[in-house]
Amino acid sequence: MKTVILCGGLGTRLREETEFRPKPMVYIGAQPILWHIMKTYAHHGVTDFVLALGYKGEMIKEYFFNYEYLNNDFTIELGTRSTKIYPVHHEEGWRITLADTGQKALKGARLKRVEKYIDDEDFCLTYGDGLSDVNVPELIDFHKKHGKIATITGVSIASRFGELKIDGNRVSRFSEKPDGAPGFINGGYMVLNRRIFERLSDCEDCDLETGILDSLAREGELMVWKHSGRWACMDTLRDMDYLNNLWDTDKAFWKVWR
Repeated sequence: MKTVILCGGLGTRLREETEFRPKPMVYIGAQPILWHIMKTYAHHGVTDFVLALGYKGEMIKEYFFNYEYLNNDFTIELGTRSTKIYPVHHEEGWRITLADTGQKALKGARLKRVEKYIDDEDFCLTYGDGLSDVNVPELIDFHKKHGKIATITGVSIASRFGELKIDGNRVSRFSEKPDGAPGFINGGYMVLNRRIFERLSDCEDCDLETGILDSLAREGELMVWKHSGRWACMDTLRDMDYLNNLWDTDKAFWKVWR
């Protein structure tokens, strides 16, 4: 199963870092947050990734193109450029498709523009700035059993993010702007059936949350997998410092690959 990671946003609330790099390339410890997200999926055996690139996407391309040299020891012979790599890292078998999806496209358009790389009936989708200890196989199994178009991971947190109105495990309304005390919110880590592409357009203003997920909720086609574990996103400088502190003190809850 493939995992699409949305990596194209401007990350304006983290301007201190994103002025120089795309938000998925902001570092936690010695690696960008994107690497941490991918490590979580890979731990559960999901190692086929499609990265939907936009703002400063060339930096993500360069990172993975040079990954073996950046993360291994190697010997190089000048003049011939003959090299010998001494494997050190543990990221084996990852298959990564890096796709330009435009500088200004909204999430729905970015997803539509990578449709040609999705050849499975179902696929995973998440954002390039959210970390969790989600049990991915259980999430996928839940999605396949209910047979609806979309499953989102619901996390319970007092936050500024869009709230989910839930009836059992079905999302009855997807509210981008909560009007009261928050309950469950969309934590990303979604599983979608490829029927979602019928709802999407590659027009730049095609969003995912506003319109698409809300309409799926009204039609009874949006389900929520309630995650009882931990979740966090890197939205501000304070978030970045918090996540780095967890990593530095060996308290990174998303490090399920121990």
